[in-house]
Order: sequence, then structure tokens, then C-alpha cells
Amino acid sequence: MAKIEIYSSFMCGHCARAKNLLNSKGVDYDDLDVFTDPGKRQEMIERAGGRTSVPQIFVDGKHVGGCDDLFALERAGELDSLLEASS
Repeated sequence: MAKIEIYSSFMCGHCARAKNLLNSKGVDYDDLDVFTDPGKRQEMIERAGGRTSVPQIFVDGKHVGGCDDLFALERAGELDSLLEASS
């Protein structure tokens, strides 16, 4: 199973949508809260190539993007294979 990390924030609708999709897939993920741990925000920005919005999602260390990007992968039928990949 792939290692999934999602940088998120409290009361973020897009974060909730992304997490709900991941939950529906039955996958575990590390939820890195940039609100309660401000150091995580800078880490996210560096890893996401300067993107400052949440969520920012990584699969096996590769930046997937945000909520819209995650749903685009789902619509294209590519998300399941990405999530099942071994690290």
C-alpha cells in the first residue's frame, strides 16, 4: 500500500472532501495539520513547489496536488492504482 500524506487545515471543505474520498477507498493516510502545527505549513509549501493552499496531497512522496487534482485522478480511473502502488 502506498504511503499517503495530506496537509490539511481545520474547517477546510476541500480538505474534508479529499479525506472523504480517501476514506471511501479504505486507505490510511497521515493527516498533517498546518493549522495546529505552523511548521508543517512551511514544509508543505516547500514540498508542493510553492503551493500554499490546502489540502496538498502526496503519494509515496510524489506531489499529487490538491482536492481537485485528487478527484481528477478518480474520474480518470487512475486513483486506485496509484493508491495501491507499493512504496
